[in-house]
Amino acid sequence: MTYPDAIQFLYSLQLFGAQLGLENTLKLAALAGNPHTKLRFIHLAGTNGKGSTSAMLEGVYRASGLRVGLFTSPHLVNFAERIQVNRQMISEAEVVRLVSELQPWLKQFPADVHPTFFEVVTVMALRYFAEQKCDLVIWETGLGGRLDATNIVTPLASVITNIQFDHERWLGSTLDKIAAEKAGIIKPGVPVITGATEPEALAVIQKVAQRQQSPITVVTPEQTDLAPLNEIELPLLGWHQRFNAAVALATVKTLRATLPVSDKAISDGLSHVQWPGRMQLVRVSGGRKFLLDGAHNPGGVATLRDALAEYFPGEQPALIIGMLEDKNWHLMCEILVPLARRTLCVPVSSSRTMTGETLAESCRRTSPATDVTACSSLAEALRAVASEPFVVIAGSLYLIGEAMEQLHLAVTPDSDEKGLNEWGGGKRGRGSKMED
Repeated sequence: MTYPDAIQFLYSLQLFGAQLGLENTLKLAALAGNPHTKLRFIHLAGTNGKGSTSAMLEGVYRASGLRVGLFTSPHLVNFAERIQVNRQMISEAEVVRLVSELQPWLKQFPADVHPTFFEVVTVMALRYFAEQKCDLVIWETGLGGRLDATNIVTPLASVITNIQFDHERWLGSTLDKIAAEKAGIIKPGVPVITGATEPEALAVIQKVAQRQQSPITVVTPEQTDLAPLNEIELPLLGWHQRFNAAVALATVKTLRATLPVSDKAISDGLSHVQWPGRMQLVRVSGGRKFLLDGAHNPGGVATLRDALAEYFPGEQPALIIGMLEDKNWHLMCEILVPLARRTLCVPVSSSRTMTGETLAESCRRTSPATDVTACSSLAEALRAVASEPFVVIAGSLYLIGEAMEQLHLAVTPDSDEKGLNEWGGGKRGRGSKMED
């Protein structure tokens, strides 16, 4: 098997759609030797901020000398972004080996209950982290929590970053229902750390923690002004990242008896954290700047709006946006478009993309005074803003991955791996996208 063969096999798993439930993951993990029983985890769920908080935790624990696995989704450009050890992505050879090893086990499943892409990748990651003898794994959910494939582990701590509206089709149409799904990662007696601030969502998380007899730490905005955060310069822009750092710090403090961490490791880890595509500021020749942000729900774009006001007051950027049709794109347009001097609407590389024309129509209704243009591609939009001093690219992680390639911020793999984020609906599918 070659690496392109392995990637093509992973693509073939899209046939089986997506399913919420733990049975397949538990069975496949058992066939793989139950690697999760040999590992320690910090399990993260939440609407926004999971990836950034995961990166912060990974950085702190790596700075303390631990060998740290990092499992996140979706990826921006390269499939290997999902599975990292000490921030080194899994090699092509290891992907090939793991896929080859899992294939015979997959034949033990009936066709109508075949494991999905995410279930397979979850077990691949567990096996790899166990083989790599990781001291700790930072373990991010794909969607929700209660029935997410990652929820087969019993972690050292359960972290819920926040609760906002997204994926209502699967998680529920109210914040308390969404919170109940996210709170499903809480295990009996395992400490819970949350940055949830919406009262109805926080009440659900607290109730589940009480029922599970799990001690809970609620992080508040005021904690961003306390030491050592008030002395650390984060590389990631935005007050929301300082709040994510407060959640990460509360987790580290909660686990200090089990995972000792020095103040220096905390400072080093947080001050050097990197998480591409999330409020990422890039300066190019001629002093031009691009801000890339994978804001893909109303909460995310509101955070982007606040960051623009904080870091770029008075500036009116050119805005390139691309969105998926199953998101709340009407509200996202209302939030973003009035901030821009001109807006360029593009499709993204997904079967669920909004067309540039449809998105442009919504933008014009939202902000009639803004110059709005529909473009056939991101490349066309980038050519159109070639003389703009400040460009914001936002709306979908699919778009951010493509922008990173076109701006030469990431190495493009030989085969297009971004499409692995797209899950086709099969017999058991309950939708085509199952990752936050």
